Amino acid sequence: MQEGPPYSAAAGIFSSSPAPGPSPPATKIGTAVLGDYAMAGPVIVALDRGYFKDNGLNAEFVPFRGGPDLLKAVIGGEAVIGITGGTDILVFREAGAAIKMVATETEGNHFTLNVAAEIHTVGDLRGKAIGVTRVGATTWVFARMLARQNGWDPERDVKIVALGGLDAQVAALARREIHAIVWGDGGAVLETQGQAKVLKRLDSVTPKWISQIVYASEETIRRRPDDIRKTLRSIFQALAFMTQHTAEAAAIAAKTMKWDPQAVLAAHKLSSPLFPKDGSIDVAALRTMQDTLLEHGVLTRRLPLEDHFTTAFTPVRV
Repeated sequence: MQEGPPYSAAAGIFSSSPAPGPSPPATKIGTAVLGDYAMAGPVIVALDRGYFKDNGLNAEFVPFRGGPDLLKAVIGGEAVIGITGGTDILVFREAGAAIKMVATETEGNHFTLNVAAEIHTVGDLRGKAIGVTRVGATTWVFARMLARQNGWDPERDVKIVALGGLDAQVAALARREIHAIVWGDGGAVLETQGQAKVLKRLDSVTPKWISQIVYASEETIRRRPDDIRKTLRSIFQALAFMTQHTAEAAAIAAKTMKWDPQAVLAAHKLSSPLFPKDGSIDVAALRTMQDTLLEHGVLTRRLPLEDHFTTAFTPVRV
């Protein structure tokens, strides 16, 4: 995802390697942000459960400040893979980045509409303001699509306000300068803290979508395909554990994400129905995303869809 909440890249580097003795060079696993359970949770759980180590990787988890910072690390070879919002592969490829999607990490649309206490239906938002990160971001696109789905003019019937990070949006919501926020499954934290309530998940706005992806640089795909396969296997082992042992996985993720365990469980309830089975890439969904971004002016040209992904690493076998 291009945008991200205000979690620092220095929020932590979390390693699977033991402290004593020599160890092989670290394989860094990057995520666009820390504050998204479906994105960061599988990496955190895979580290804690020892899946990376079992698959022969000395792994480190590095959460970044957003999609662009993560992209630099992936292109530069610092991170073997990046996990980010699904639209980033389309936006970054158009900008000339030599990257390819290697697997789906979250199917469908796990973004949420988080509203003030007095908002009970989407219809209550007519004439009010919805907070998003920035103009052109995925959150901005979803707010416009939500307006159109309800028969509203997104320029006149609702006000879409670009406010940046989550802290600024929560403050604006508290002052009732806005009445809703479009965010990922981190909306569960706001609900747990009583700052907002999750009105709905936004998959009804985008029936075909891919929320989050795993990607790598073309150079890494050529030079380190085995490390990519080992990384994906570890992540999908973690997804299986998160599904089968939800409470234990939530406690593991909560420690690193600094969330209340109940918020993690709420985020799991939102996102787990969209966990992929084997990472296979839905090309039709990718085309829908490209069409949508072109329609809203986020993309300016239609590149060949097959240039954006490789099927060499899917289905992932665990």
